[in-house]
Amino acid sequence: MASIIQTLISSRLFTSRHPSPSTFPLYNPPLPSNSKLCEDTLAVGNATDTADSVPEPADPLIQYVVLRRDLIDTWPLGSIVSQGCHASVAAISTFKDDPFTLDYCSPNNLNFMRKVTVEVKGEAQMLNLSEKLKSNGIDHKLWIEQPENFPTCIATKPYPKSIVSSFFKKLKLCK
Repeated sequence: MASIIQTLISSRLFTSRHPSPSTFPLYNPPLPSNSKLCEDTLAVGNATDTADSVPEPADPLIQYVVLRRDLIDTWPLGSIVSQGCHASVAAISTFKDDPFTLDYCSPNNLNFMRKVTVEVKGEAQMLNLSEKLKSNGIDHKLWIEQPENFPTCIATKPYPKSIVSSFFKKLKLCK
């Protein structure tokens, strides 16, 4: 698997398969008349197309985030969201020089990031998934919450969907 990925990276197939977001039509939702949103939070541009008309890349870059269902059922929502954020940022930072991560975080792609958040039942399933990813050469961060010292979340580095989705297809989307 690693040699396939290296071959694809070196041939630059992935960078050419992702359309430049600068060519996408932008969607500017109408603001309520009493809105206090800053203009900075809005998309820039004057396109009238809706988000549904934005073309889907052939093989989009995706970061998978895996949360533990047992914690979702017992921890406050904010704490669970923080765990996913910690793992996501740690994965991006750990693999910051990787070509997929560079493409995912490039200025042209910042507004087009894709994440899929799925869940596992508990700690044992999370550790098994981490080992499976590791043995298949899928770079990821297993977030270990401190001071408790137990795993709470996994986040992959960004990958083309075709490379990584098969490892997560049996997991439920987090709801």
